Amino acid sequence: MVEFVRDQNYAEVHLFFTRQTNGSGGSEYVIDFIGQKNFKDLQDQIKFSTDSDMTSDDVRSKILKFVKLGLVRYWVKKGSTKDISVTIAKPEEGETTKDSISDPWDYWVFGTDIFGYFSGEESSKFSSFSVNVTSKRVTEANKFSFRAGFSENQSTFSFDGTDIISKRNSKYLYISDIISISDHWSTGAFANIGSSMYSNKEFYWEFKPAIEYNFFNYSVSAKKQLALTYSNGIVYNNYIQRSVYAKENEYLWEHELKLGGSVNQKWGNIYGEASFEQYLHDTSLNALTFYLGTSIRLFKGLNFNLSGNYSITRNQINLPAGDVSLEELLLQQQQLQSGYNYYFNVGLSYSFGSIYNTIVNPRFNF
Repeated sequence: MVEFVRDQNYAEVHLFFTRQTNGSGGSEYVIDFIGQKNFKDLQDQIKFSTDSDMTSDDVRSKILKFVKLGLVRYWVKKGSTKDISVTIAKPEEGETTKDSISDPWDYWVFGTDIFGYFSGEESSKFSSFSVNVTSKRVTEANKFSFRAGFSENQSTFSFDGTDIISKRNSKYLYISDIISISDHWSTGAFANIGSSMYSNKEFYWEFKPAIEYNFFNYSVSAKKQLALTYSNGIVYNNYIQRSVYAKENEYLWEHELKLGGSVNQKWGNIYGEASFEQYLHDTSLNALTFYLGTSIRLFKGLNFNLSGNYSITRNQINLPAGDVSLEELLLQQQQLQSGYNYYFNVGLSYSFGSIYNTIVNPRFNF
């Protein structure tokens, strides 16, 4: 009953998906059914949610169910009613409705993960271990999040009978609490505690209240959003090695301004962000970052893709004093001074040929 085509412009019905993470760790899906050609006057939308307990197959099955439901109107208009049947499951005795369900967890969701990775050869070996725990509670009025974790990476290189060992570890605890004020305003507070060998921080903590204004209503954030965020707070650093500013530990005031947004439409998507960070005790210590990504459909089969990031970094107060050894440089045991960093990619993708080919042949895995 359905034939997928390789370009949306060939389709009689265009299914436009948007997806956002929900409070349970799953996703909220919105499918816009956009009629084209003989169905231009027929538009529809279906919304549904998944949760973190679902397998990939459960999610696929649920998506398929709602795709079928959304296409029924188009099949009916096309005159294909002889091929359609509808089955409605009878409610089981004592089955509860959504409104009557009691949530013993009161919207709280908890999670944990433990990862280990090991690789090696005769002259080198690498190991990585991490553990993370999370908890969050998400409602329309409030979003609370707690994360804590530990990670350690170790590399060993054997050369001329000598072992060269590089080890890095970090620990963190992150807490945030965000309050909804209106359809456009939000406020929140963010706290972070931890340590990082790479960043030369034996111990650090920070606390930053923030406020955000979304130029669009938060309810349409899956399709478009443009948010201005300002945060201002205190930072404490206790360094492993004395810093380039001859500090063993210090308190700092820092503020940050961000402007970021995204647009998801039939023709493609654009997402970007500009941010400015600055220490208030010395305004010359600052960082400016730009990020932009887009995928735009130019015409049938041709897409333009662009993404990049550029940062001007003048705020690396945590760098250790003294010279960096060749081993530390090559093994990336500590952060190095750099006035900027960037990456950039650009490309075009084009396809042509048969618009009908949904055959799957998985032999030799391609």
